[in-house]
Amino acid sequence: MSEQTINDAMTKSPPPSPRVKSMKNFYRKLRKNKAAMVGGILILFFVIVAIIGPFFAPYDPTVQNHVNKLATPSSEHWFGTDHHGRDIFSRIIHGMSITLYIGLFSVIIGTVFGVFLGLISGYYGKRVDAFIMRCMDVLLAFPGILLALAIVSVLGGSLTNVIIAVGIFSIPVFARIVRGSVLSVRKLEYVDAVRALGASDGRIIFKHILPNILSPIIVQATLRMATAILTASGLSFLGMGAQPPTPEWGAMLSAGRNYMYDAPHVALFPGLAIVIVVLAFNIFGDGLRDALDPKMKN
Repeated sequence: MSEQTINDAMTKSPPPSPRVKSMKNFYRKLRKNKAAMVGGILILFFVIVAIIGPFFAPYDPTVQNHVNKLATPSSEHWFGTDHHGRDIFSRIIHGMSITLYIGLFSVIIGTVFGVFLGLISGYYGKRVDAFIMRCMDVLLAFPGILLALAIVSVLGGSLTNVIIAVGIFSIPVFARIVRGSVLSVRKLEYVDAVRALGASDGRIIFKHILPNILSPIIVQATLRMATAILTASGLSFLGMGAQPPTPEWGAMLSAGRNYMYDAPHVALFPGLAIVIVVLAFNIFGDGLRDALDPKMKN
């Protein structure tokens, strides 16, 4: 072998790992979905606004100015002012962090408990499966907003209780999805091989089954963000969520409905903010589902 051949072999970069190939394939399929890319860019923009936006908001979202109440949009107040003279643009910027905070932590609660229950139910089956699934069926028997409303009615109206309520009504959805995925995976040969080697149930569940069913969990969590935000806004609209003067979009929309004819901008801009955020998470979730589905063709 010549010296040049040896040098070429030494300088040649190693082939990419399967994980890198998988990520590149995922990004390539996601990039083909233009709507999903738009949704992802919007979500990234919302996150940036939620983090740094309050530092650049032109006005304090809670300071009232009754002399300038119900002012129409202008160069001074881009989205106008509400019935207390507060700048709507500043309140929407501050409300972005509240909205994403509620959606994120409620989905985390639903994901953690739902995934755990779904793993236990699908892996052990029989009586354990029957008991857990019947409990989930009871929760699913109630419409989501009504179940969340009942929970908040018992706990009291606050942002923390809204997060708990939305998280609880999200648990059955994750539990059923994970259970179905576990049922299709637990009978595969690699699971039998690991069990034959003496691995414990916990190791099999969390190290060998859970990593192989993450795709539907990720997709459902993204789509659930939209549902959680919409539900939380609905609870605040009904007066059961964020309390005044918190700049939460649902509460702002509720206050603005009294001025639909005299000052429609008071309700228009919070409503548009809810619609755009929910739409962004929905279309991005659809794109994730297509990109992570192994049945989809390249």
